[in-house]
Amino acid sequence: MPEPTLVSCQALLGEVSAIFARYLPLDDAQHVAACLVDADARGVASHGIGRIPVYTRRLREGLVNPHPQLRIEQGELATAHLHGDNGMGYVVARRAMAEAIERARRFGIGMVVASHSNHFGMAASYLQQALDANLAALVLTNAPPLMPVWGAREAFLGTSPFAYAAPGATPILLDMATSVVAFGKIRRAARRGEPIPADWALDAHGQPTTDANAALDGVVLPMAGPKGSGLGLMMESAAGVMSGSAFGGQVRNQNSDFSQPQNVGHSFIVFRPDCAMPFEAYRQRADALVARAKALPRAEGFDAIYMPGEREALAAAHAHATGVHISAQDLAMLQEEARLATAFAA
Repeated sequence: MPEPTLVSCQALLGEVSAIFARYLPLDDAQHVAACLVDADARGVASHGIGRIPVYTRRLREGLVNPHPQLRIEQGELATAHLHGDNGMGYVVARRAMAEAIERARRFGIGMVVASHSNHFGMAASYLQQALDANLAALVLTNAPPLMPVWGAREAFLGTSPFAYAAPGATPILLDMATSVVAFGKIRRAARRGEPIPADWALDAHGQPTTDANAALDGVVLPMAGPKGSGLGLMMESAAGVMSGSAFGGQVRNQNSDFSQPQNVGHSFIVFRPDCAMPFEAYRQRADALVARAKALPRAEGFDAIYMPGEREALAAAHAHATGVHISAQDLAMLQEEARLATAFAA
């Protein structure tokens, strides 16, 4: 395989923005591009530029609305419902999080549920919005069925992320799939012809497999068995049922179902971390929590203790300074996507 090429984040951002600008308003295109490049910079390649072909195909085929009329349909003080009008999940989620932040600033807590949306990439992107406002947040979403309920053998739950952030000198930013692994990592391994660990997924016959392509025809396993399954059901309740979106195995798979929109549901809960004390007192306590955790004796084989999201933040800082490694396959994909985007806009 050819060696990956080192590309500056700024150059990559420009290329990806130019592709999406053929489909979306410029501000939305730049936002989507920034989220994708940030994912690669953070080392979360499963949510990076490799997803571009699916997004652009759905835009070309009219399965995603490039100019959604986002609207608040119901809202009472700290809560609201945002109708996403089948816009890109990145666009819907950014607006919903902004609405939740505004309510949290006014009332101490804000919750916005969003329906008629699509895949929104990394939940970390929206947690960062809250952190930038010195607020804490929970981000929940449902997703196409890829994971069984504990005790079942058919896919019913999405590999939906459980995501939480709290501000501090070293913020806590937890963005984890409720499956053993994000399904995007299996898809990426299949695209690259790479094996996967045997405890990630089952094949179509319900057997553990190291073949990523066989896993694509099967199911990914919930993390920690019934615990991951329980968290997955929580996502369906809080993001699917409560938002009025598709739920319970009804969300369309954006990678394989090109017949209808996805109708994904999201939930954004934002709150002031200083509800019980002045903000500076909160910060002192938050920083003390991290300091105590980092000062603990390290287990064998560990040279440092990291907080959730810290290693990704360090990777992103390094990538923005030195660039990201892009495979020859992805470079070819970007060239083809630029060609398709130009033809579409012509």
